[in-house]
Amino acid sequence: MIGSLMALPGCVSAAKTVVTAPFKVVGKGVDWATTSQDEADRNRGREMRKQEERDRKERKRMERERARQDRDD
Repeated sequence: MIGSLMALPGCVSAAKTVVTAPFKVVGKGVDWATTSQDEADRNRGREMRKQEERDRKERKRMERERARQDRDD
């Protein structure tokens, strides 16, 4: 009887793990599937910087092309 009482806390712990595991898995899945506001802000900032870089390169290319046309005229 005493041995079975000593094993009881282990059983309770195992039962708790089994019961809470599905909720933890679902919670982790939701975390992976959703984007936090910080992540969204960071991604938006990164995309804005990339777009600014593309715009800068395009302006530079157009200026070189314009200069080339001016030399040819």
